[in-house]
Amino acid sequence: MNEILRIENISKIYKDSAILFRKKDNLALDNVSFAIKRGEIFGLVGESGSGKTTLSNIILRLIKETSGKIYFEDKDITKLTKEELFAYRKKLQVVFQNPYQALNPKKTIGFSIREILKIHKVGTEEENKEKIRQILEEIEMEEDVLGYYPPNLSGGQKQRIAIACALIIEPEFLIIDEGVSALDVSIQAQILNLIKKLQETHNFTCLFISHDLNVIAYLCDRIGVLYNGKLVDLFETKDIVSPDRNEYTKTLFKSIKI
Repeated sequence: MNEILRIENISKIYKDSAILFRKKDNLALDNVSFAIKRGEIFGLVGESGSGKTTLSNIILRLIKETSGKIYFEDKDITKLTKEELFAYRKKLQVVFQNPYQALNPKKTIGFSIREILKIHKVGTEEENKEKIRQILEEIEMEEDVLGYYPPNLSGGQKQRIAIACALIIEPEFLIIDEGVSALDVSIQAQILNLIKKLQETHNFTCLFISHDLNVIAYLCDRIGVLYNGKLVDLFETKDIVSPDRNEYTKTLFKSIKI
């Protein structure tokens, strides 16, 4: 299994220009390095403020790293041109934390999905109708949902649609940032099982970011642990209980059942 994403010595310092006499800048990420293998679900776990979302935003090119390199399919994405960035974002899609904010409440579900296909110039009208029909079947929703507006849907339904929007252009890599944290526990289980099923069907690689240890342990093949901006542990999920684990990892996971 070859690497699809490689992170090398990524650091991020946020400078607070509003503070004239600050003692130090905010070091959000400190020399983080790891690789994600093609076809796996890689879990990134840590407390709030550990740097998880900062790293996700750097990978998505929403913010710029202070130092370090990121390679996607062996190409340095820290130096992409505007045209290359557009092509990169077609290969790499994201499902954000809050399904209530991920969809435009003033546009129908059908419009939102078709707009993604239009922006990325995917397929003919007939081909796209079939793509939409198929993805709705895969997320277990009826076609009449295309005429609904987001406020008409439940949180779980919105998250299913958000996942469909991410997968409709067949990305190679999917980032799911706290993708079930806003949902009830029973709905979380449904969405996690759906992600597993879709990952097998579409064969995408996934970076799953969460502070929920049970979710990470259930879903992911390998796990990276962030603490105060540092990657303190990296292991296969089956090795969570290994005595070789970092002390922080042991503390983090001791309260859950594996």
